[in-house]
Amino acid sequence: MSLAEAKSDRPVDVSGGNLHIRLAEDVAEVRAAQALRYRVFYESMDATPTPEMAAAGRDFDSFDDFCDHLLVFDAERGSGPDAVVGTYRVMRREGATRRGQFYTSDEYQIDCLTAYPGEILELGRSCVDSTYRSGATMQLLWRGIAEYVFHYNISIMFGCASLPGTDPAELRMPLAYLYHHHLAPPALRPRAVADRYVSMDLLPPDQVKISEARQALPPLIKGYLRLGGFVGDGAVVDREFGTTDVCVVVKTEMVTERYLRHYKREEQNSSEMNAPAQNGGKGTERTGHGSGGGA
Repeated sequence: MSLAEAKSDRPVDVSGGNLHIRLAEDVAEVRAAQALRYRVFYESMDATPTPEMAAAGRDFDSFDDFCDHLLVFDAERGSGPDAVVGTYRVMRREGATRRGQFYTSDEYQIDCLTAYPGEILELGRSCVDSTYRSGATMQLLWRGIAEYVFHYNISIMFGCASLPGTDPAELRMPLAYLYHHHLAPPALRPRAVADRYVSMDLLPPDQVKISEARQALPPLIKGYLRLGGFVGDGAVVDREFGTTDVCVVVKTEMVTERYLRHYKREEQNSSEMNAPAQNGGKGTERTGHGSGGGA
């Protein structure tokens, strides 16, 4: 999929084929994101809505008003709220200050992250319509995050990422793999709050089957790991969503370096494709692939 930025003052404004990503710009678009979250989390997965959510058909909480909402639109569905097919919720320091905390603070002690110099970004509520879970949609979501990181000069990204199920013993292989192979360095290591802490050290290192563990990880967590992401100490069982959560931390230099390399290649390939062919050859357009999805 070839991506192209639109000419505007928006922090994120990228198109690829019939898909387009930008931030929500009004209440109706935020509600469209909430409705998509409801369909994915509560109708397709095992989350339990509050009566208010069920009546509205939307997933919402007290953090939504203080976040930015990345939205993927399908032009074939139009240009308004009905066209929203993917979303990611993001919060910077300014929003957390106005709200009083980051969402992650309900599950993890994140003082080491809030003390980090520079801007930090919390990621959450990632989901994609079931008919759009292709490489193109995931790539566009990752590109949107990269554009947002560039615009606001983000240094650290973090958030709770979920594995399906609420029995850590059944998830011991992927949890132990994350603990032994991707534990964050002490200076960037959130720890699950004491009353919700579940050890991830559920198997000794020599009993961790790496291929089996990686296969059990949701695509979103795999995507973070590809960017050099780490996990905090301890998992948290979230019975409302029917998941077991880990705290993921990504230094954004990994994101920016990856995307700079990727789009430099894309520009070079585009130039080759537009140049006169020589010796019967032709340029080849290549695009990267990002993984996403899940809560």
